[in-house]
Amino acid sequence: MSLYRIKNLDELKRHLFAAMQLEHATIPIYLTALYSIVPGTNREGYHIIRAVAVEEMLHLTLVCNLLNAVGGRPDLSTPGFTPNYPAYLPDGEQDFSAGLQAFSPQAIETFLKIERPASLRPEESNKRFRKRKRGLLAAGHTDAGEEEHFFSIGEFYKAVEIGLDDLYAEMGDALFSGDPALQVGPEYYYSGGGGLIPVTDLASAKRALDLIAEQGEGVTGHIFDEDGEIAHYYRFQQLVLGRFYQEGDQPDHPTGGAVEVDWSAVYPIKPNAKIADYPEGSEARAAAEAFNAGYAAYLALLTRAFNGEPNLLVDAVGDMFRLKDLIYQLMRQPLGDGSGLNAAPTFEINLA
Repeated sequence: MSLYRIKNLDELKRHLFAAMQLEHATIPIYLTALYSIVPGTNREGYHIIRAVAVEEMLHLTLVCNLLNAVGGRPDLSTPGFTPNYPAYLPDGEQDFSAGLQAFSPQAIETFLKIERPASLRPEESNKRFRKRKRGLLAAGHTDAGEEEHFFSIGEFYKAVEIGLDDLYAEMGDALFSGDPALQVGPEYYYSGGGGLIPVTDLASAKRALDLIAEQGEGVTGHIFDEDGEIAHYYRFQQLVLGRFYQEGDQPDHPTGGAVEVDWSAVYPIKPNAKIADYPEGSEARAAAEAFNAGYAAYLALLTRAFNGEPNLLVDAVGDMFRLKDLIYQLMRQPLGDGSGLNAAPTFEINLA
């Protein structure tokens, strides 16, 4: 399989910025499904989605460490950083778009596509390039022209790793010219599996990339990573297959205890809701606007954390979950338009 080769430092920084977008783009998707679950129900599903959302924050932080290490600047508040859902993922999969929807079999199928292992790539899916005048990969940057796309997140990060190797062979230690004081260490991380790795050289950069890939799709299709943690893809698959994976299981054949799922214990929210869906002056519109303002403040706080104030990271990640009060205020509120649907957060933040 041929992968795109990153040609220079600017391209590497652009790919790492796209990786930031990629890791963040999943968080609103997962949070919407998470909080659509009626409290006190679907405990297994709630725990799985919440744990994955926290690990996506870990991955986002690792990517920001990588970008800082090579002299870039993480900015989560730039126009276009947050996608306008539904949207294609920033690494360029073309066969599906990901949106904001309630906890459901359809939502889990989308989650499985997001986290899918490269081993599931169809043999006929070998085309690696497409024209992309605008899109998430180029957000905050000038037109990127010919852009690669990848079947899986793991393939995308493999291209980044190859780019690091190529540039290190050319530049040596000068590749890692960033200020080490900007690195976010494990003492600032909120919770979740895995560890936060400061990136200061090629070895630590590769450890960070390996952790992201292992937690997402697994190691070469394996269910568990080297630390015994189950990969995101297989965590979500448990909700579809109705059983937990345990050591010794083969992919698609979990043999552990039953996973109880009640697809009906969910708020019937409007998929991919927009502010324009809520009448001016309505309670739903006020709550949706308040949520968007709060989420924008959360992204601004993260930007500060990744640019020299790492102590703010714990507060920021806590804010991600504290916003649930506004989410619940929306999700419990019928639209009253005859659709039978409830309101939902829109995540319309600094749209390009």
